[in-house]
Amino acid sequence: MDFEAFFKSELEGLHEEGRYRVFADLERRNGQFPRATRYTENGTQDVTVWCSNDYLGMGQNQVVVEAMKQAIDSCGAGAGGTRNISGTNHHHVLLEKELADLHGKESALIFTSGYISNWATLGTLGQKIPGLIIFSDALNHASMIEGIRYSKCPKVIWRHNDLQDLEAKLKAADPKAPKLIAFESVYSMDGDMAPIREICDLADKYGAMTYLDEVHAVGMYGPRGGGVAERDGLMDRVTIIEGTLGKAIGVMGGYITASTALCDFIRSFSSGFIFTTALPPALAAGAVASIRHLKSSQIERFAHQERVRRLRALLEARGIPHMDNPSHIVPVMVGDASKCKWISDILLDNFNVYVQPINYPTVPKKTERLRITPTPLHSNEDMDHLVSALHQLWSRCALARAVA
Repeated sequence: MDFEAFFKSELEGLHEEGRYRVFADLERRNGQFPRATRYTENGTQDVTVWCSNDYLGMGQNQVVVEAMKQAIDSCGAGAGGTRNISGTNHHHVLLEKELADLHGKESALIFTSGYISNWATLGTLGQKIPGLIIFSDALNHASMIEGIRYSKCPKVIWRHNDLQDLEAKLKAADPKAPKLIAFESVYSMDGDMAPIREICDLADKYGAMTYLDEVHAVGMYGPRGGGVAERDGLMDRVTIIEGTLGKAIGVMGGYITASTALCDFIRSFSSGFIFTTALPPALAAGAVASIRHLKSSQIERFAHQERVRRLRALLEARGIPHMDNPSHIVPVMVGDASKCKWISDILLDNFNVYVQPINYPTVPKKTERLRITPTPLHSNEDMDHLVSALHQLWSRCALARAVA
């Protein structure tokens, strides 16, 4: 087989469909978020970032930055190994205590990313609990899907946020089989939210555990930033709450919170935890500082919600179609892969606006979009410029307008 020819042919297919992904070479500016410097063959360019998952700008919050600098000065750069050998640092212990407290759980366990925490936890539970059936929402993140697939346990996929379908599938399963319902609180592409209370009711009715991915909600919702489950007073009803340190917390890493026995079970049996080098202490220290700040400050959350409302109002005034949802994620719907990429390219090259196109397989074909994530640090001028640019490009592409 001509492997090189195969690779090139597959890549060419992506180019022809308008789905080939190009990474912008950006350098974030400390203290100037959402500003960044773009590096090109023709020099540098000032851009405004509109698609960051650093939803609150905590990645450049001075409390977080200073905590990381101090940890570097006191501990050095790396963790020194896996947690089991030589990599458990006091900052890791402090972070796990902070996370358990945030979600009202007995214990927590940190991982190197949210992807790994989902993959390792679901994979280990499905592999180790005899006969476990995992009921997975149809729109769950790839990391959850891969973890369930890795476990090789029986799985049942239920229609997205469809309680009737979930109950029908729970009812049809062996009543004696152990069960786990896996779902997310905020779905990152459509920005819709799960009916957590009703899912927990079904879990109680059919004796199932619940696994809630709060990665796009941690820091964003609830009086202390514990997520949608905290906002709705439901944390005690969820068996496992999983989250990330790489989005609203502004650093890097993933985690689960649950009972002491469950976290210790994952710690003791998960290859994804056992054989992975631990987070650098500086990242853990930064996460602790960020979580503590967001536990006591509502300023960032309130400002963020106001920014989201204003952006939506501006888009509606210009007829730019965006998906209505109750979250902070603003999907601007294009519906064509080539046009979506073209708009993204022109925004970056001509308007100094950086927002990546979201195409298949991340979203279904014909639902291609620009996933816009306003932050408390985007100004009115930033918003006016973005919406004006979209208005111009919508006309040039002859795209349909939303009807008020």
